[in-house]
Amino acid sequence: MQAYFVDHWRWDGDFLQMTFEQKVRVAEGYAELGMLQDALAQLDELEAEQQDRLEILRMRVEIILRKRDWHESLQLCLRMCRVHPDESSGYVHAAFCLHELGRTLEAKQTLLDGPAGLLDEPVYYYNLACYETVLGNLQQAKVYLRASFRLDKSFRELAKCDPDLQRIRDEL
Repeated sequence: MQAYFVDHWRWDGDFLQMTFEQKVRVAEGYAELGMLQDALAQLDELEAEQQDRLEILRMRVEIILRKRDWHESLQLCLRMCRVHPDESSGYVHAAFCLHELGRTLEAKQTLLDGPAGLLDEPVYYYNLACYETVLGNLQQAKVYLRASFRLDKSFRELAKCDPDLQRIRDEL
């Protein structure tokens, strides 16, 4: 059976099929509209070999995080860390999920075990500051927080209302 493309649609036998890019755009549209289940369903239609592509894992993680399903998000993030070990977002999001699940010490260790690229990201230091505060390591938390502020001044405003940083808020 011959397959050929008409514009951006793929003709395969008796029906037209969306391309990978079209399916991704449709999923993005659903996600932007808050139609999270529809976005996930669209991603589920992708071929098996496309499921571990970085952009697909990122999108799926962002959608599941919006649903606040920390267990499923954690599993996806850990998968991202295995498949794309140099991708820092997998570690940042996995740590966040662990923290939300009350596993803050593991969250801290996840960040510390992440790729070297994390050292250039303000969110790395900010989240470590949050985790250290929750764990009671207030001096180390302040060191991390100052590092995040040096890399991105906008984190100072975020810190003013972050409940994780309440114990050190007066010293910001």
